[in-house]
Amino acid sequence: MNTARENHEKVHEKVHEKAAVADETALELLVHGVGGTTPQEMLDDPQTVRVSGDETAAVFRRGEDVDAEARPEDYRGKPVPEAYVWCNLTSGNGSRALWLLLLPFMVVNLAHWMRPNARRKSRNVRLYGLLVRLTGLTLTVLLVAAVCEVALDLTAWQCAGTAACADQRAWLGFLAVDAHGAGGWWSQPGRRLALASLVPTALTALLWYLSHRTWSAYESQRPLPHQPDADDGETSGALGRPGFWYGRRLVARLRAAHTAAGLLTVAAAVGTSAARHDRAPGGPVVLDVLGWALVGSLAVGTLLVVGVVARRGRSENKLDISLDKTLVRALPYGALGLLVLSMLYAGWSRPDWRSAGRLPGDTTFGGIALVQGALVIALAVVATAIYRTAPDHRTALRGLGGPATAMLACALGGVMTGGIAQRVADWLDGTSGLIKGPPVLLSWQAAVIPPLLVIVAVLCAALAVRTARVKKREKTQVGLDYALDERSAEPGERPDPTRTARIAGTRARAALTDRAPLMIGVVSSVTLLLGALAVAGAWATGKVPGTAAEGTFSVVEGAADTAQALGSWLIGFGFILFVTWGRRAYKDASARRTIGILWDVGTFWPRAAHPFAPPCYAERAVPDLTWRMATWTRATGGRLVLSGHSQGSVLAAAAAWQLHPSVRKRVGLLTYGSPLERLYGRWFPVHFGPAALTSLHRQVDCWRNLHRRTDPIGGPIDLPGECGPQVDHPALLDPLAYGRTEQHPLPAPILGHGDYQADPVFAEERTRLLARLKPGVPQPRPEGEPQGSSGRSSG
Repeated sequence: MNTARENHEKVHEKVHEKAAVADETALELLVHGVGGTTPQEMLDDPQTVRVSGDETAAVFRRGEDVDAEARPEDYRGKPVPEAYVWCNLTSGNGSRALWLLLLPFMVVNLAHWMRPNARRKSRNVRLYGLLVRLTGLTLTVLLVAAVCEVALDLTAWQCAGTAACADQRAWLGFLAVDAHGAGGWWSQPGRRLALASLVPTALTALLWYLSHRTWSAYESQRPLPHQPDADDGETSGALGRPGFWYGRRLVARLRAAHTAAGLLTVAAAVGTSAARHDRAPGGPVVLDVLGWALVGSLAVGTLLVVGVVARRGRSENKLDISLDKTLVRALPYGALGLLVLSMLYAGWSRPDWRSAGRLPGDTTFGGIALVQGALVIALAVVATAIYRTAPDHRTALRGLGGPATAMLACALGGVMTGGIAQRVADWLDGTSGLIKGPPVLLSWQAAVIPPLLVIVAVLCAALAVRTARVKKREKTQVGLDYALDERSAEPGERPDPTRTARIAGTRARAALTDRAPLMIGVVSSVTLLLGALAVAGAWATGKVPGTAAEGTFSVVEGAADTAQALGSWLIGFGFILFVTWGRRAYKDASARRTIGILWDVGTFWPRAAHPFAPPCYAERAVPDLTWRMATWTRATGGRLVLSGHSQGSVLAAAAAWQLHPSVRKRVGLLTYGSPLERLYGRWFPVHFGPAALTSLHRQVDCWRNLHRRTDPIGGPIDLPGECGPQVDHPALLDPLAYGRTEQHPLPAPILGHGDYQADPVFAEERTRLLARLKPGVPQPRPEGEPQGSSGRSSG
């Protein structure tokens, strides 16, 4: 051990002996974007070597560059390229495809981070986080309740309790009753319900296991310890706080609460059904008392769960390494104990108990829908109040992006709930009508889907018309950009209607990204309205929509019946599509990469609102990047360009914020195809708004951003004042050449979001960044010169 340490120290001594030369060494750390890639593609070399990391995420170099620090004289005038490959964090193995089923949890977690910017921290800011966490809790209850509906109501209560239905399903024989209502030991309704409750219990246990496993792999990665310099007057914002990328304590606490909520939901489905029977006149007094005691215990458990969720949010100002071990262990075990007692209570012999009709699913699902609607409305009110303290016209939906996204999460949960129930009911009964089927509310919710799709179609048509108009304007702009002239003697400079239309069409379609807030806002508002009408219709009529009195029929009832049937089919189709896509992704690498792209965008943020959401890959990637940059600059004193494409630019910015201020001033930032302002700045204004990005520009040594008008994801950073031109390069031409030229004898492709390195401007800007970075320890800047400006031209 001592020998290894001595050798390590000797290497460092040799490096420091060549300080004058080492200061000239430059490192370019490449971070890829969505979809992932290989180190060979990133470094343009078939021979690459992993210099740090593991199979999940690692840093690679070309084989010839492995010992670059020992040969600094060979790298004067050029950087040492390194590639950070992180695609396996999101799209590595086939089991990740199952994360599609956790999509509502991921979406509601995004709503937490979409809070509008506030002038100062207030009660409304804390209330916003609380409301999102409570909305996430309702989604857990909704998912477990849906499985209870399938296992307890449709299967154990209705089909097994109906002799004709049970005869069609041989595997239900030991649970079934005969035509006279008699059967074996398991045929009593309470015992059937107790046995069926094992299915939603297993689901809850699976969610706990997945969350615990990913928690150990992601949330337990400690970030680079850092404290701001005493003489550093700038703030790094929330993303620079020491504990931002370390949510170990919060996720553990939320996991305990949501696991308990799932188990209490199952216990309520089993125990209250038996208690309802025991409250009937003439029933045993002892069982009636036990039933009330159980209901009271469930109510107390529910209050405890809500209290734990509401008690405390994230701790970001420090690295919180402690855990609430007593709470984390006691709450799920307490809920599990209540579930066992409920199963024993329901399994008590009740020979006179017969199952008929449905379990009270309309009350359950209706109550969940009302609570979710109230939470979304309250969230919108709070978000509006926060937005008014510091309005910014670039914020999506004027601060209502979070409530709109939360509404979409609830809608996705409802679609999955209805899809599961409808498909299982069809499978058990078909069209025979032997059982009542799923709750009436689910049929009403299905009936509102066709009108919603009509509204979406109208929106798409309006966007198509707008895109056609933009394309027409862009045709003129293409001619100006490429200086096209009908009289030109060069073929590559004469206009070609087909080529012009293709370029203009790509630009127009890329601009559709900026219309996403309108689409999401309208869909969320309409969903909230139609959902409220569905709940009101189900509770007011108690009938499936379109059901007419005997001998009567009307056009309205026919339309309602058609909408319900079509909506039911669409819900079922949507659920089957989810399952099929997940199964295909398990076997197909290309489909798995497509799903990985979804998670690259959706799981950047830590799990702050829902512990069962897919894990946050940035809690591994950001510490990786910060540790690599900090150790390299400390060992060599050299210059460093952090080069990020697409989502990689977001990781690069987050990693730069986590660096010590003295290290951050040694870093140049090169972003291309970056969604930092276009997507993240508008949807997540607290962390990527104009103030935060301006602060980043002033804290790093220099920053340049490249973008194209044909890129549907990346765009300009668009900082206010003089900072804007310093950061943003004018939009790159895409394609590089309009027609065939000496440099491009073959037609140049329209690159859009990819292959920015193919543009000569990329190499030019990288060279200028390296030239701007001063070798050695940065000197204090003259008074009046902002940080991030070295006094040289930014090109």
